[in-house]
Amino acid sequence: MSKRIGILTGGGDCPGLNAVIRAVVLHAEVTLGWDVIGIEDGFAGMYEARYVDLTPHSVANLVARGGTVLGSSNRANPFHYPIKKPGGGEEIRDVSDECIANLAVLDLEGLVLVGGDGTMSIGKKLMAKGLKVVGVPKTIDNDLEATEYTVGFQTAVEVASEAIDRLHTTAESHDRIIICEVMGRYAGWIAMAAGLAGAADVILIPEHEYDLERVLSYLHKKHEGRSSYSIIVVAEGARPKGGGVAILRKGDATQQERLGGAGQVLSEMIAARTEYDVRVTVLGHIQRGGAPCAFDRLLATRFGARAVDLIRDGRYGEVAALRSGEIVSAPLDQAVAKLKLVDPAGQMVHAARSLGIELG
Repeated sequence: MSKRIGILTGGGDCPGLNAVIRAVVLHAEVTLGWDVIGIEDGFAGMYEARYVDLTPHSVANLVARGGTVLGSSNRANPFHYPIKKPGGGEEIRDVSDECIANLAVLDLEGLVLVGGDGTMSIGKKLMAKGLKVVGVPKTIDNDLEATEYTVGFQTAVEVASEAIDRLHTTAESHDRIIICEVMGRYAGWIAMAAGLAGAADVILIPEHEYDLERVLSYLHKKHEGRSSYSIIVVAEGARPKGGGVAILRKGDATQQERLGGAGQVLSEMIAARTEYDVRVTVLGHIQRGGAPCAFDRLLATRFGARAVDLIRDGRYGEVAALRSGEIVSAPLDQAVAKLKLVDPAGQMVHAARSLGIELG
């Protein structure tokens, strides 16, 4: 019997996941003659034993398709799993042993986990229980320490940059300040990259609290002189000095708190202190949907092939990573040790300041 490996996509979706799946299946089956089992809906499918056979034919046209054909879940943590009670409601249980027992029946040579810091953290715990895991880093936030870029980030930046381009023309036509809120809970990579690429006037990121007085001073100087409109890019996790992040829904044992409203908070503060006409655009899940850009297709393909190589070589507990243009691997521990944040003294911030962009 040929060897068999598994793959699942965990956490939130992003462009490029299907390209990873395709690369894993093609390399495993065409090159090595291995079978590939897809686990549906992330760790939920692991617990509920929901699998699908993946073949070169079934993945042939996936490279340009957004989302994930396997499905995903950002609530299905095996160590804090929500179980529905017969009479209604939920109880939280540790079902990790059941998950591992289910996979044992499949006799997998290894399991490819495609995910962000949450998925990788779960993978590290499952490895401690004996599961053979390798990782592919994906998240539009680009906040995994092990790699220079994660699958999905560049597409999110492309989408946000195009949106900012469009906001310039309508803001100029109506002499408005338009705030564009982008994703980024704790790391401001999307805001910084899209803001630079889209010629934003102000970029506010979660890595440091912004000073409203600095922002207002910048706007006054700009609008009194060379321009009648401004574009502000704000990450969803940005917060003013002395204030907290804007929260739409509190978190619990099974899910993170849902952020949102940072742009509206800033808009209301500007409107309360000035006569400017201020509008807010929230990009939200638009950044996570749709077809991946060419960079993400290529990165996902290279990561997927590397993940199969790691299993072939018995290098469990490692994740594919991009460093200096080369696909390498890094310990899973490094991927989850800490978030990769925008360095206030780094080149991105230096470039922004060099162009006169206000960072709060």
